[in-house]
Amino acid sequence: MTAGRDTGQGGRRPVLEIRDLGVQVATEEGAKTVLDGLSFDLAPGETLALAGESGSGKSMTALAIMGLLPKPMARISGGSIRLDGQELTGLDETAYRRIRAARVAMIFQEPMTSLNPLMTVERQLCEVLLEHGVCARGAAPARALALLRDVRLTEPERRLRQYPHELSGGMRQRVMIAMALACDPEILIADEPTTALDVTVQAEILDLIRALQDEHGTAVLMITHDMGVVAEMADRVIVLREGREVEAAPVRDLFAAPRTDYARTLLDAVPRLGSAPARPAAADAAAARMVEVEDLCVRFGISGGLLNRTVAHVHAVEGVSFHLRQGETLALVGESGCGKSTIGKALLGLVPWEGTIRVAGRPLRGLSRKAMRPVLRDIQMVFQDPGASLDARMSVGEQVVEPMRVHGLATGSELSDRAEWLFRRVGLSPDMLQRYPHEFSGGQRQRVCIARALSLSPKVIVADESVSALDVSVQAQVLDLLQELQEEDGLSYLFISHDMAVIEQVADRVMVMRLGQVVEEGTRDQVLRDPRHAYTRRLLAAVPVPDPTRGRAPLPPAEDLAEASPIFPVGCAPERLSLTDLAQGHRVAMPSI
Repeated sequence: MTAGRDTGQGGRRPVLEIRDLGVQVATEEGAKTVLDGLSFDLAPGETLALAGESGSGKSMTALAIMGLLPKPMARISGGSIRLDGQELTGLDETAYRRIRAARVAMIFQEPMTSLNPLMTVERQLCEVLLEHGVCARGAAPARALALLRDVRLTEPERRLRQYPHELSGGMRQRVMIAMALACDPEILIADEPTTALDVTVQAEILDLIRALQDEHGTAVLMITHDMGVVAEMADRVIVLREGREVEAAPVRDLFAAPRTDYARTLLDAVPRLGSAPARPAAADAAAARMVEVEDLCVRFGISGGLLNRTVAHVHAVEGVSFHLRQGETLALVGESGCGKSTIGKALLGLVPWEGTIRVAGRPLRGLSRKAMRPVLRDIQMVFQDPGASLDARMSVGEQVVEPMRVHGLATGSELSDRAEWLFRRVGLSPDMLQRYPHEFSGGQRQRVCIARALSLSPKVIVADESVSALDVSVQAQVLDLLQELQEEDGLSYLFISHDMAVIEQVADRVMVMRLGQVVEEGTRDQVLRDPRHAYTRRLLAAVPVPDPTRGRAPLPPAEDLAEASPIFPVGCAPERLSLTDLAQGHRVAMPSI
C-alpha cells in the first residue's frame, strides 16, 4: 500500500461540483443552518476526505448529494450540486432513484439501520442489481455471491441465506459495501465505511476501494474520523466545523503543517500505535477479581433437513478462560466473528453459555432474571451499534435515567440532576436530554450510550467498540473520562475493540482471539510490542498509519493463517488450542495457526 496521494485534480474535469451548498434543519426555535456555503470539486479517480467532529456537517453533505435529507425536517437552503454537469438539487424522487447506486453510491455509517431486517442478504443484493439492470434475474444470485467474495466475507454462500441480525457488525458493513459496489458507480460516498471493521478487513476494504478507483476511475468522497484512513486514502482533505469549511489542503500539506488551530487539535488527538508511554500496572496480584471466567463456551445451533433439526453448531466461543481484577483493563481483539462481543454478552446473560462465570464473586450459573438484577448493577455494557441499542420512541434523557429508576437508585429531581451530570461528563449539553436518538449524530448517540452505562455506577463495564463511532477529539475525551472514572472508582473494563492504537492507550492486558479461541495473551507491551503469533502480527501490520509520507506496509502473507470455520457438525468440535507460557504470563498458542 502506498502512502496517501497528493495528485490534486491535475486538470481533469470534475465529476462532481458543489458550490455554496447550504442545508437547514427544522428545530423548535426555527430553522438552523447545519451546512453553510460549502464548495468543492471531485475529479474522476480522486479521493476527497471530509474530516471534522460529530455534527460538523460531514454526513449532511453526503445526504444532500444523494437526495436523502430527511424531509421535511431538513432541506437544501441554497447552492448547487452538479453531477457531470447535471444539476441535482431540483430533481424529484423518481429522477434521483435512477442516479443512486447506478452513478452515485453510498456506504452508510450504521449498517443495521440501512439493511432491511426482513430480507435475506441475497434478496437485498439482487434487488439492487435488478433495479438498475446490472444483470438478468437468473444471473443475479451468482453476481450477489461474487460481490460478497469481493469484500472478503467468510462463507459467502451461507451469508446469502442469512438475515442482517444473524451477522456481526463487521459482516453487516461488508454487505453494505458490496451493495454500494454492485453497479460500478462513478462516485462512491463512504460515510465511516470501516468503523465497524477489524483492522485486517479494514485494510482489505481500503485496498478494494483503491483497486476500484484504479480500474474504473471511480471518485471517492471519504467521510471518516480516522485520520489514519485519511492519511492512507485521501488526495485532498476538507476540515469542517459547525457546518463551515475550516481548512482545505492536499493531504500531505495538512498533516505536515496545518494552518488552523482546529486542524492542529484534530491531528494532535489522533492515537498513534507505538507512541503510548509505559503503562504501570493498574491492579496488583492481591486486588479482588471482579470477573472470573473458566472454560467458557458459547454455541449457536444451525437447523436444516426435512425436520429442521439442529445439524451443526457455530462454536462462537470455545474454552476461553480469563480473569479481570479491580481497576484493570483487559482488551479483547480479533477479527469480526472471532467471539469478542459474544463473550461480553455472555457476561451479562444475553446469550446461552456453558462453563463458569463469576461477577464480583457471585456465580451466574442458574440465576433467574430476578436474581440477575443485582449482578447487572455491577456490570454494564456499551454496545457497538448505538443506533440499534437506543429506543427510537423514547427521549435520550428517559433512557439514561431508566436504569436508575428500575433499580430504585434515585427518584424525582435527583434523577434529572444525575442525568445532567452524566451528559456533561460525556461531552453533551444537558439541554439535549429531551431530544430523540434520530436527532443526534452517530458519535453523539454513542456518548448517550456511555452515559447510560455509567448511570448505575457499576464495578465492571464491558465496552464493545465503545469509541469506534467517535471522532478523534471526542474519542480522546471519552478515553480520558474512562481512565478518570477508573482511577476514582476502581472500575474494571473489558474493552472490546479493533482499534489497536486505542487498545495501546487503555489496556493493561490484551487477549487476541481467532475463531472463538485465544491465540495470544499477555501484558499490553508483551502482545503489542513483541507479538509472537502470526495472526497477532497480521493484525498489527494492518493498522493505518496517520502519516501520509509513510503509509501502511503490505500485510504479511496469510498462508500460515489457513481459512477455517467455527462451524462443526453435531457431535464434532474444534481442536482446543494449547497456550504456551513464553515468559511472565505471555502465553501463545502453539503451533501458530
